[in-house]
Amino acid sequence: MAETTFTNATQVLEPFRGIKKVTIEEYFTSGHRTCQGCESALVMKLMVKAAGPRTIVLGSTGCMYVANTTYYTTPWVVPWMHTQLGSSGSAALGTAAGLKVLMRKGKMKAEPINVIAFCGDGGGADMGLGAISATMTHKEYNSLILLYDNESYANTDIQLSGMTPYGAHTTFSPPGKAKRIIHTRWKKNMAGMMAAGHPESRYVATVCASYAVEMMNKVRRALSIGGPTFIHSLDPCPKGWDYDPMLSHELGELAIETGIFPLYEVEDGVVKYYGKTKAIVEGRPRKPVREYLLKQGRFAHFTEEDLSYFQEKVDEQWEKWEIPGVVPFRKLDAAQAALNVK
Repeated sequence: MAETTFTNATQVLEPFRGIKKVTIEEYFTSGHRTCQGCESALVMKLMVKAAGPRTIVLGSTGCMYVANTTYYTTPWVVPWMHTQLGSSGSAALGTAAGLKVLMRKGKMKAEPINVIAFCGDGGGADMGLGAISATMTHKEYNSLILLYDNESYANTDIQLSGMTPYGAHTTFSPPGKAKRIIHTRWKKNMAGMMAAGHPESRYVATVCASYAVEMMNKVRRALSIGGPTFIHSLDPCPKGWDYDPMLSHELGELAIETGIFPLYEVEDGVVKYYGKTKAIVEGRPRKPVREYLLKQGRFAHFTEEDLSYFQEKVDEQWEKWEIPGVVPFRKLDAAQAALNVK
């Protein structure tokens, strides 16, 4: 007989205290078809390892759908379902609500089950943005939406997305003789939008799999705090970024050390930096962005002028943003502020 008592509890997932404390069980195993050096495959592996076996994973169309379903096989050990390209938020909310109803009616055992919906930057930050936003407002349902960001529509041959960095070479923004820089927009600030625009969501974070234990602990916190949560993962992509696959780990580190992608979490409205980003906030110098950009073929057309512009934009987010690297409201000069009061 199924239990009839239902509570909206979450699993108790304590942080891993070092690499030796990480569980050995794997729930994303061999059999996928990702590219050599694919950081997103590592993200999937770490994400579900952190979550554990009582987890349902929902994957919207993208690299991590296509590469993980071949001839009726899958590397997922836990229950997994494919969802449409822009529906990661809808899938997360619907699954969490469905579980809640089934447990309340006694049709399945009442127990905390993790619900994770992942999406790429195209399916999440572009097409799926509205659905994710809606899910983030339903605080009575527990779910995690993880956006794996390889900065392009990589599954369909590296098209430009809202997360593609300024000036990057994609199939939709190839540099030419008449115009060297085709893509002139700055990257969308996805995690900042989620945190600032959804104050009732208790947890939003950025992660990078180059720092595996830290990443897993953010996933565990997101799943255990309750309500809808959001994590933005930066995923170096050898094919789309045009670099030797052995550099995936190094490029993830450089994105943080240059300040291009800051690591932070917003828990109950409080911003907390962590890892090497915390050291930068406390005074450690950032590495020049050229060390990161020039290791990637997608920036091979950059001139010194382009590198300087990119550096200036990153400097601006650290020196002029109200919350460095997080919220892009410019700090008001004290003298100008005094004049405005008058």
